[in-house]
Amino acid sequence: MSPSYPITSDSPKRYVKVALAGNPNSGKSSLFNVLTGLNQKVANFPGVTVEKKIGHCRFYNSNTGEPTSFEIIDLPGTYSLYPKSPDERIPFEVLCDPLNESHPDMVVLLVDGTNLKRSLFLASQIIDLKIPCVLALNMMDMVKKQLITIKLDELERRLGVRVIPINARNEEGIEELKQVLLSSIPIPINDIFETSNLAPKLLNGLKDILHLKSNYTALQIAHHIESIEDFHFTKEQNEKAISFVAMDSVDLENLKSHETLERYKVIQDVLHHSVTKGESKRKQSNSQHIDRFLMHPIWGFVIFLFILFLIFQAIFTLAEFPMNFIDETFANISDVVREALPAGVLNDLFVDGILAGVGGIVIFIPQIAFLFMFIAILEDTGYMARVSFLMDKLMRKFGLNGRSVIPLISGSACAVPAILATRTIGSWKERLITIFVLPLMSCSARLPVYTLLIALVVPQKLIFGFIGLQGMVMMSLYLIGFLAALASATLFKNFIKQKEKAYFIMEIPVYRMPRWKNILYSITEKVRIFLFDAGKIIIAISIVLWFLSSRGPGSTFDQLEKQATVLNEAGESKQAELYVIQSKMLEASYAGKLGHFIEPVIRPLGFDWKIGIALVTSFAAREVFVGTMSTIYSVGQNDADTKTVKEKMRKEVNKETGEPRYTAAVGWSLMLFYAFAMQCMSTMAVVKRETGSWKWPILQFGYMSALAWLSSFLAYQLLK
Repeated sequence: MSPSYPITSDSPKRYVKVALAGNPNSGKSSLFNVLTGLNQKVANFPGVTVEKKIGHCRFYNSNTGEPTSFEIIDLPGTYSLYPKSPDERIPFEVLCDPLNESHPDMVVLLVDGTNLKRSLFLASQIIDLKIPCVLALNMMDMVKKQLITIKLDELERRLGVRVIPINARNEEGIEELKQVLLSSIPIPINDIFETSNLAPKLLNGLKDILHLKSNYTALQIAHHIESIEDFHFTKEQNEKAISFVAMDSVDLENLKSHETLERYKVIQDVLHHSVTKGESKRKQSNSQHIDRFLMHPIWGFVIFLFILFLIFQAIFTLAEFPMNFIDETFANISDVVREALPAGVLNDLFVDGILAGVGGIVIFIPQIAFLFMFIAILEDTGYMARVSFLMDKLMRKFGLNGRSVIPLISGSACAVPAILATRTIGSWKERLITIFVLPLMSCSARLPVYTLLIALVVPQKLIFGFIGLQGMVMMSLYLIGFLAALASATLFKNFIKQKEKAYFIMEIPVYRMPRWKNILYSITEKVRIFLFDAGKIIIAISIVLWFLSSRGPGSTFDQLEKQATVLNEAGESKQAELYVIQSKMLEASYAGKLGHFIEPVIRPLGFDWKIGIALVTSFAAREVFVGTMSTIYSVGQNDADTKTVKEKMRKEVNKETGEPRYTAAVGWSLMLFYAFAMQCMSTMAVVKRETGSWKWPILQFGYMSALAWLSSFLAYQLLK
């Protein structure tokens, strides 16, 4: 009887770890979402910054009703356990290191039923690792449409693992898969690729040193012995293993080639006996017909730009009502709280500090949600992969390749995960250039800044009767960032040396309707991260900024505060004088002193000391700019008729000219500054981790700051 991993109600383990492994575009994300629902979290694999998804769920035995808790780990997609890029190292390390904290109790091998020959290579490798596993045969709807017949019993017999047909998109076969995971899944007995006779001395020696259970695990570690320190063996075990492999005379590269050929021979034999294919010309002709337009060398780019245009128009149009509602709601809440609490420090803290900061970030949730929704739809339909393929030839002229497109487009959501996504780029030079220029892409954190400034300086009117001018300006800012990224990449490719030749190989998925439930999961998760991660920073900075704006050095601030108290007690008759005194108090505060200190540097850009404060605080996160302005104008202006920060900024007057502070020149200057400046500590931190040196993020910060200042200076001087 084969050994197995038993699932029992009295198991001492808190949960059973299940890893989802498969090729890119095999449907792992769909299956992950179906199994875990919204009970997910995003983290990093230990020691690296590659993102992993973890979900916790509970399945109930259909016979006994007993529950079992599971931890589902969605491993990055890969084609084999021989990694060619940093993210592909993760499945290898997790599955081959028995001491890794993410090492699973069992593996779900997700394979594309329409392309078994390619999918079974990775599956056969994992089977040989001798981890309990079940093969989930996905995309069975496409299998039927392509007239493919799969003999499940024969496939199970030849692979030695349980095979479950599923359709993750439509949740077909999921319940059967859950029941299999609840049962005793045996460790595979037969080897798909027989390794014991190839290098018995090497494999047995490594198994003894590292206490491994599988010959193939030992072989994989031998192939990657240079990175054994990334595993969780003892230092003594590592040293012994390295010395043992160095003394052995086995040609590992030749063995790898031999393994690849032999595996495909076995896979071909398995498919010969278990799969028969019909012909489905209709599906192929439909796909080609669509790609004839979407991937056309000229019209493909026009269509892509048109899609972007529609997205930005929709973001402004669809989000306008909920944003106005949220803005007015927070303004009314502030009035209620101000009246409910007794006048004093606590009142000011809640109204001018916390509520002003929170309102400044919550108002932009509708736009953030719509942006992530459109990106998720493009990815889910298969269009985003085609954009990468379409732009590969163009990108190579700038020192990048097609794989750079996905991180660059993802950068319109957030630069941090987009930088992590560059781990799919095999070439170090192309990956480094992509990382270097990626923060120039306008991310969702810039969206609140753009929205506020566009509303201030760009009239809300239509061009040609149907094109919104504000949406056009928003799209132009995103295109400016993209063009700046390409120009910078062209410059950097001449300074960074190339060590290896880069290739671009990408599988083009079939067109599919978007899975709305998965898109909802994506929107919910992204908005949650935006709201809580950014929100914590904004609230903290808002409180600190409120304190700095409500206190000042020396006696000047104290004298002004006493005058304000007297005028406030005098009632409405002294309101005009009170506003003047409050404005002087803000200038005399610690925050005001900071703003005046940096004002000489930013005055040529059209910025005053208030904007200077926001520039400093928004280095923590770009969207803090809005929260900062909300706090500053809440502290410095208590006009009862002016509730929202947009209205307060619109009423701001330039004391030197007597004109509105936020003219078109100032607005464009500020938008271009934020389009190019690297105002994000998190981005700098992740660049340092990904490149392994502070040299690159410091250079990145320097060139982006210089570009931001110069472009802002030119815009203001030309438009004023």
